[in-house]
Amino acid sequence: MSYVDGFVLAVPKAKLDDYKKLANLAGPIWMEHGALAYVECIGDDVPYGELTSFPRAVQAKDDEIVVFAWAVYESRQSRDAVMAKVMADPRLTPDLGPMPFDMKRMIFGGFQPFIELQSPAAA
Repeated sequence: MSYVDGFVLAVPKAKLDDYKKLANLAGPIWMEHGALAYVECIGDDVPYGELTSFPRAVQAKDDEIVVFAWAVYESRQSRDAVMAKVMADPRLTPDLGPMPFDMKRMIFGGFQPFIELQSPAAA
């Protein structure tokens, strides 16, 4: 089975274009180093829940939008190797300037799928 890294973060609406530029730079680098898939999604229907929600999880402010992203790898071992290469890639150095979001409020983690279904139409 594959391995998945998931990310949830809040991006200021005024910096959304900067974030998209960063994602468009990073995604192909992840793929080049071995990720099987890389997806970035902008929140469209993510209400602020009374107890829990994506916006609450990242402490999203009124002027921020929630981004949900994930990368898929062949395995945890593959993910660890890909991540090491990505983190060492000079195209993603701190010289890019400040991140267009507050990294302290980003949630991320690695997940081992226990079921993977795919529509025949998607194959």
